[in-house]
Amino acid sequence: MPQFGTPFSGQKNDRKLTDQELIRAIRFMVAGEYEAVQLYMQLAESTDNKLAIKVLNDIADEERVHAGEFLRLLRELAPDEEGFYAKGAKEVEEEIHRTK
Repeated sequence: MPQFGTPFSGQKNDRKLTDQELIRAIRFMVAGEYEAVQLYMQLAESTDNKLAIKVLNDIADEERVHAGEFLRLLRELAPDEEGFYAKGAKEVEEEIHRTK
């Protein structure tokens, strides 16, 4: 997310990121995309303006696409991530089966 507290926030880093730093940055970007989805949908739900609702929902959908792109890149850069996601999904599946 933008940091407007400093005039230097838009400049590139003075060195290249390590792979681990890049992975952390991408995780941060995924969080930012989901935060944007929440904000746009919340705003759309807070108005009766049909045009604004349509545009805001469309933008929210685009942010979800961006999240998917970042997640795909993250899986490529950090293949072990998939194991954690699979473990979490399995735990939820077990909970679903227990509640049925």
